[in-house]
Formats: sequence, C-alpha cells, structure tokens
Amino acid sequence: MPLASSELWDDLLACLDLRAQPADAPFGYEGRSQRLGYHRLFGGQLLAQFARAAHLSCPDKTVKSLHALFSRAGHPEEPVRYEVQRHHSGTSFATLTIVARQSKGVVATASVSLHAPENGPAHQAVAAVPDLPGPEHRTDLHPLPWETRTTADLDAPGSEPPEFDLWMRTPASAQELTPALTAYATDLTLVGTALRPLAGLTQHDSGTAFTSAVTSHTVWFHRPYDAGDWLLLRQHSPVLAHGRCFGRGDVLTEEGSLVASFAQEALLRFTPGATG
Repeated sequence: MPLASSELWDDLLACLDLRAQPADAPFGYEGRSQRLGYHRLFGGQLLAQFARAAHLSCPDKTVKSLHALFSRAGHPEEPVRYEVQRHHSGTSFATLTIVARQSKGVVATASVSLHAPENGPAHQAVAAVPDLPGPEHRTDLHPLPWETRTTADLDAPGSEPPEFDLWMRTPASAQELTPALTAYATDLTLVGTALRPLAGLTQHDSGTAFTSAVTSHTVWFHRPYDAGDWLLLRQHSPVLAHGRCFGRGDVLTEEGSLVASFAQEALLRFTPGATG
C-alpha cells in the first residue's frame, strides 16, 4: 500500500539522516533507502543523499554543483554506503568524489564542488516568473511528499511542446536540507517533459511502450534560498534522439530569483511500433 504524504515526508527525512561511520570504516556514511514500492532505487534519493554526504563532509561550505553518474539500478531493500574522497578543501572551495555502493557494487558516483558563502555583484537574465497558480491547480506527483501545482498536464495524450512548469514548496525543514530536497525533486519529471511531443505516450507507459533510466544528472546551486518557500521548476527538453533524451531546467523563487539549475540525460528506448 502506498505511503501517505506525511509518511513519505518522514521516510524521506529518515533517508537524509545519514549515519557517520567510524574513522576506520571503509566508507564514510550510510543512508537507508526509501519505502516507495519501486523495483529499484529512485534516482532522486541518491542525488539527495549525495548532497547530504557532501555537506556533512564539509559543513563550513555549501554545495555549489553536483554531477552524478548512475552505474546500475540500486536495490530499494538495502541501505546505501557512501565513500567520500576529498581532493581539495581550501578557505573558499572544496571538491569531492563520492561513490554510492550496495552489496552488488557501485550504483552511482558523484563529483561535488562546494563553496563558502561570499558577497559580490549579482545579476541574472531569465524570463519573468508567472503568477503562482491557485490551489485549484494542486497536483499529486508521487513520490514528492509536499504540495505541487501546475497548469499543464504532464500526461496529456496529445502532442505538446517539451516544456513543463512545476511549482512546489516543502514542509518546514532545516535550511541545510534545502539542496538535498531540491536535488530530489529535479529527478522526477524531465523524462516526462521529453515525452510530451509524442502523442499517446506518457510516463505511465514506462515498462510497456518504452524503457527509461537516468544515466547522468547535474544540479548547480547559485544562491541561498528556502525550499519551504514556493519554487518554480521551469523545465525544457531540447532533444530526444538515438535512444536518449536530454532535459534541463531552472529553479526560481516566486519573486523571480534564479537559485538553481539542473540538467539530465536518460536512456529512452522505445518498443517497436510504440511511436507509430
């Protein structure tokens, strides 16, 4: 039976509470896996736990960028062990490599850059943020355990432009969890965005009309912000070709401040005849 939203939130927070291991252990942190009922680990969980492992390793800095490569499907009934290798840690910047392992081997790796907060000039060049949709536009996007709104139907049966705007805000949480919670959300809808131009195909056809699996995912964090405020995830998929799709997006506050960006490549292999 699927978990209720409050149970999903508690389950996610428990997954982000990584357990530090003794100094002589072969890995630095261990995180439990979510109870989503999936046959493999949700990539968002790995992204979020990578962000937490990086912050715990360099608590005086914040994650600036995280680039993850997914090696194989993880097992949802098994915890994930995180090995952290520190390449550099200076006054302003730090760089890490993090390896996520389960009993069958490496499931994902991440290169992470961190940066100590500092002041300087600021500007941005992005399209204006539309008004926040009203509560009548609330939607349920499992496994996100928080409020989301959108004016578009990601699973519309017709052919639509490969674009998707998603508004979200998390329950109140510690500020240090914001990068992990954002990274978690960015893994959910880019494949669905890439599918929008294909009439009659949606994410719900995974496993029948097509097979998909994220191969790489990157998140950049530009400014401090709070995931408990309304955020717009503005997404676009510019290309689908040769069995792969690529998508990218920006994370903006309700006031229009660009706070993060993300990009993803995924396997998207169609069953013969599925696309007409």
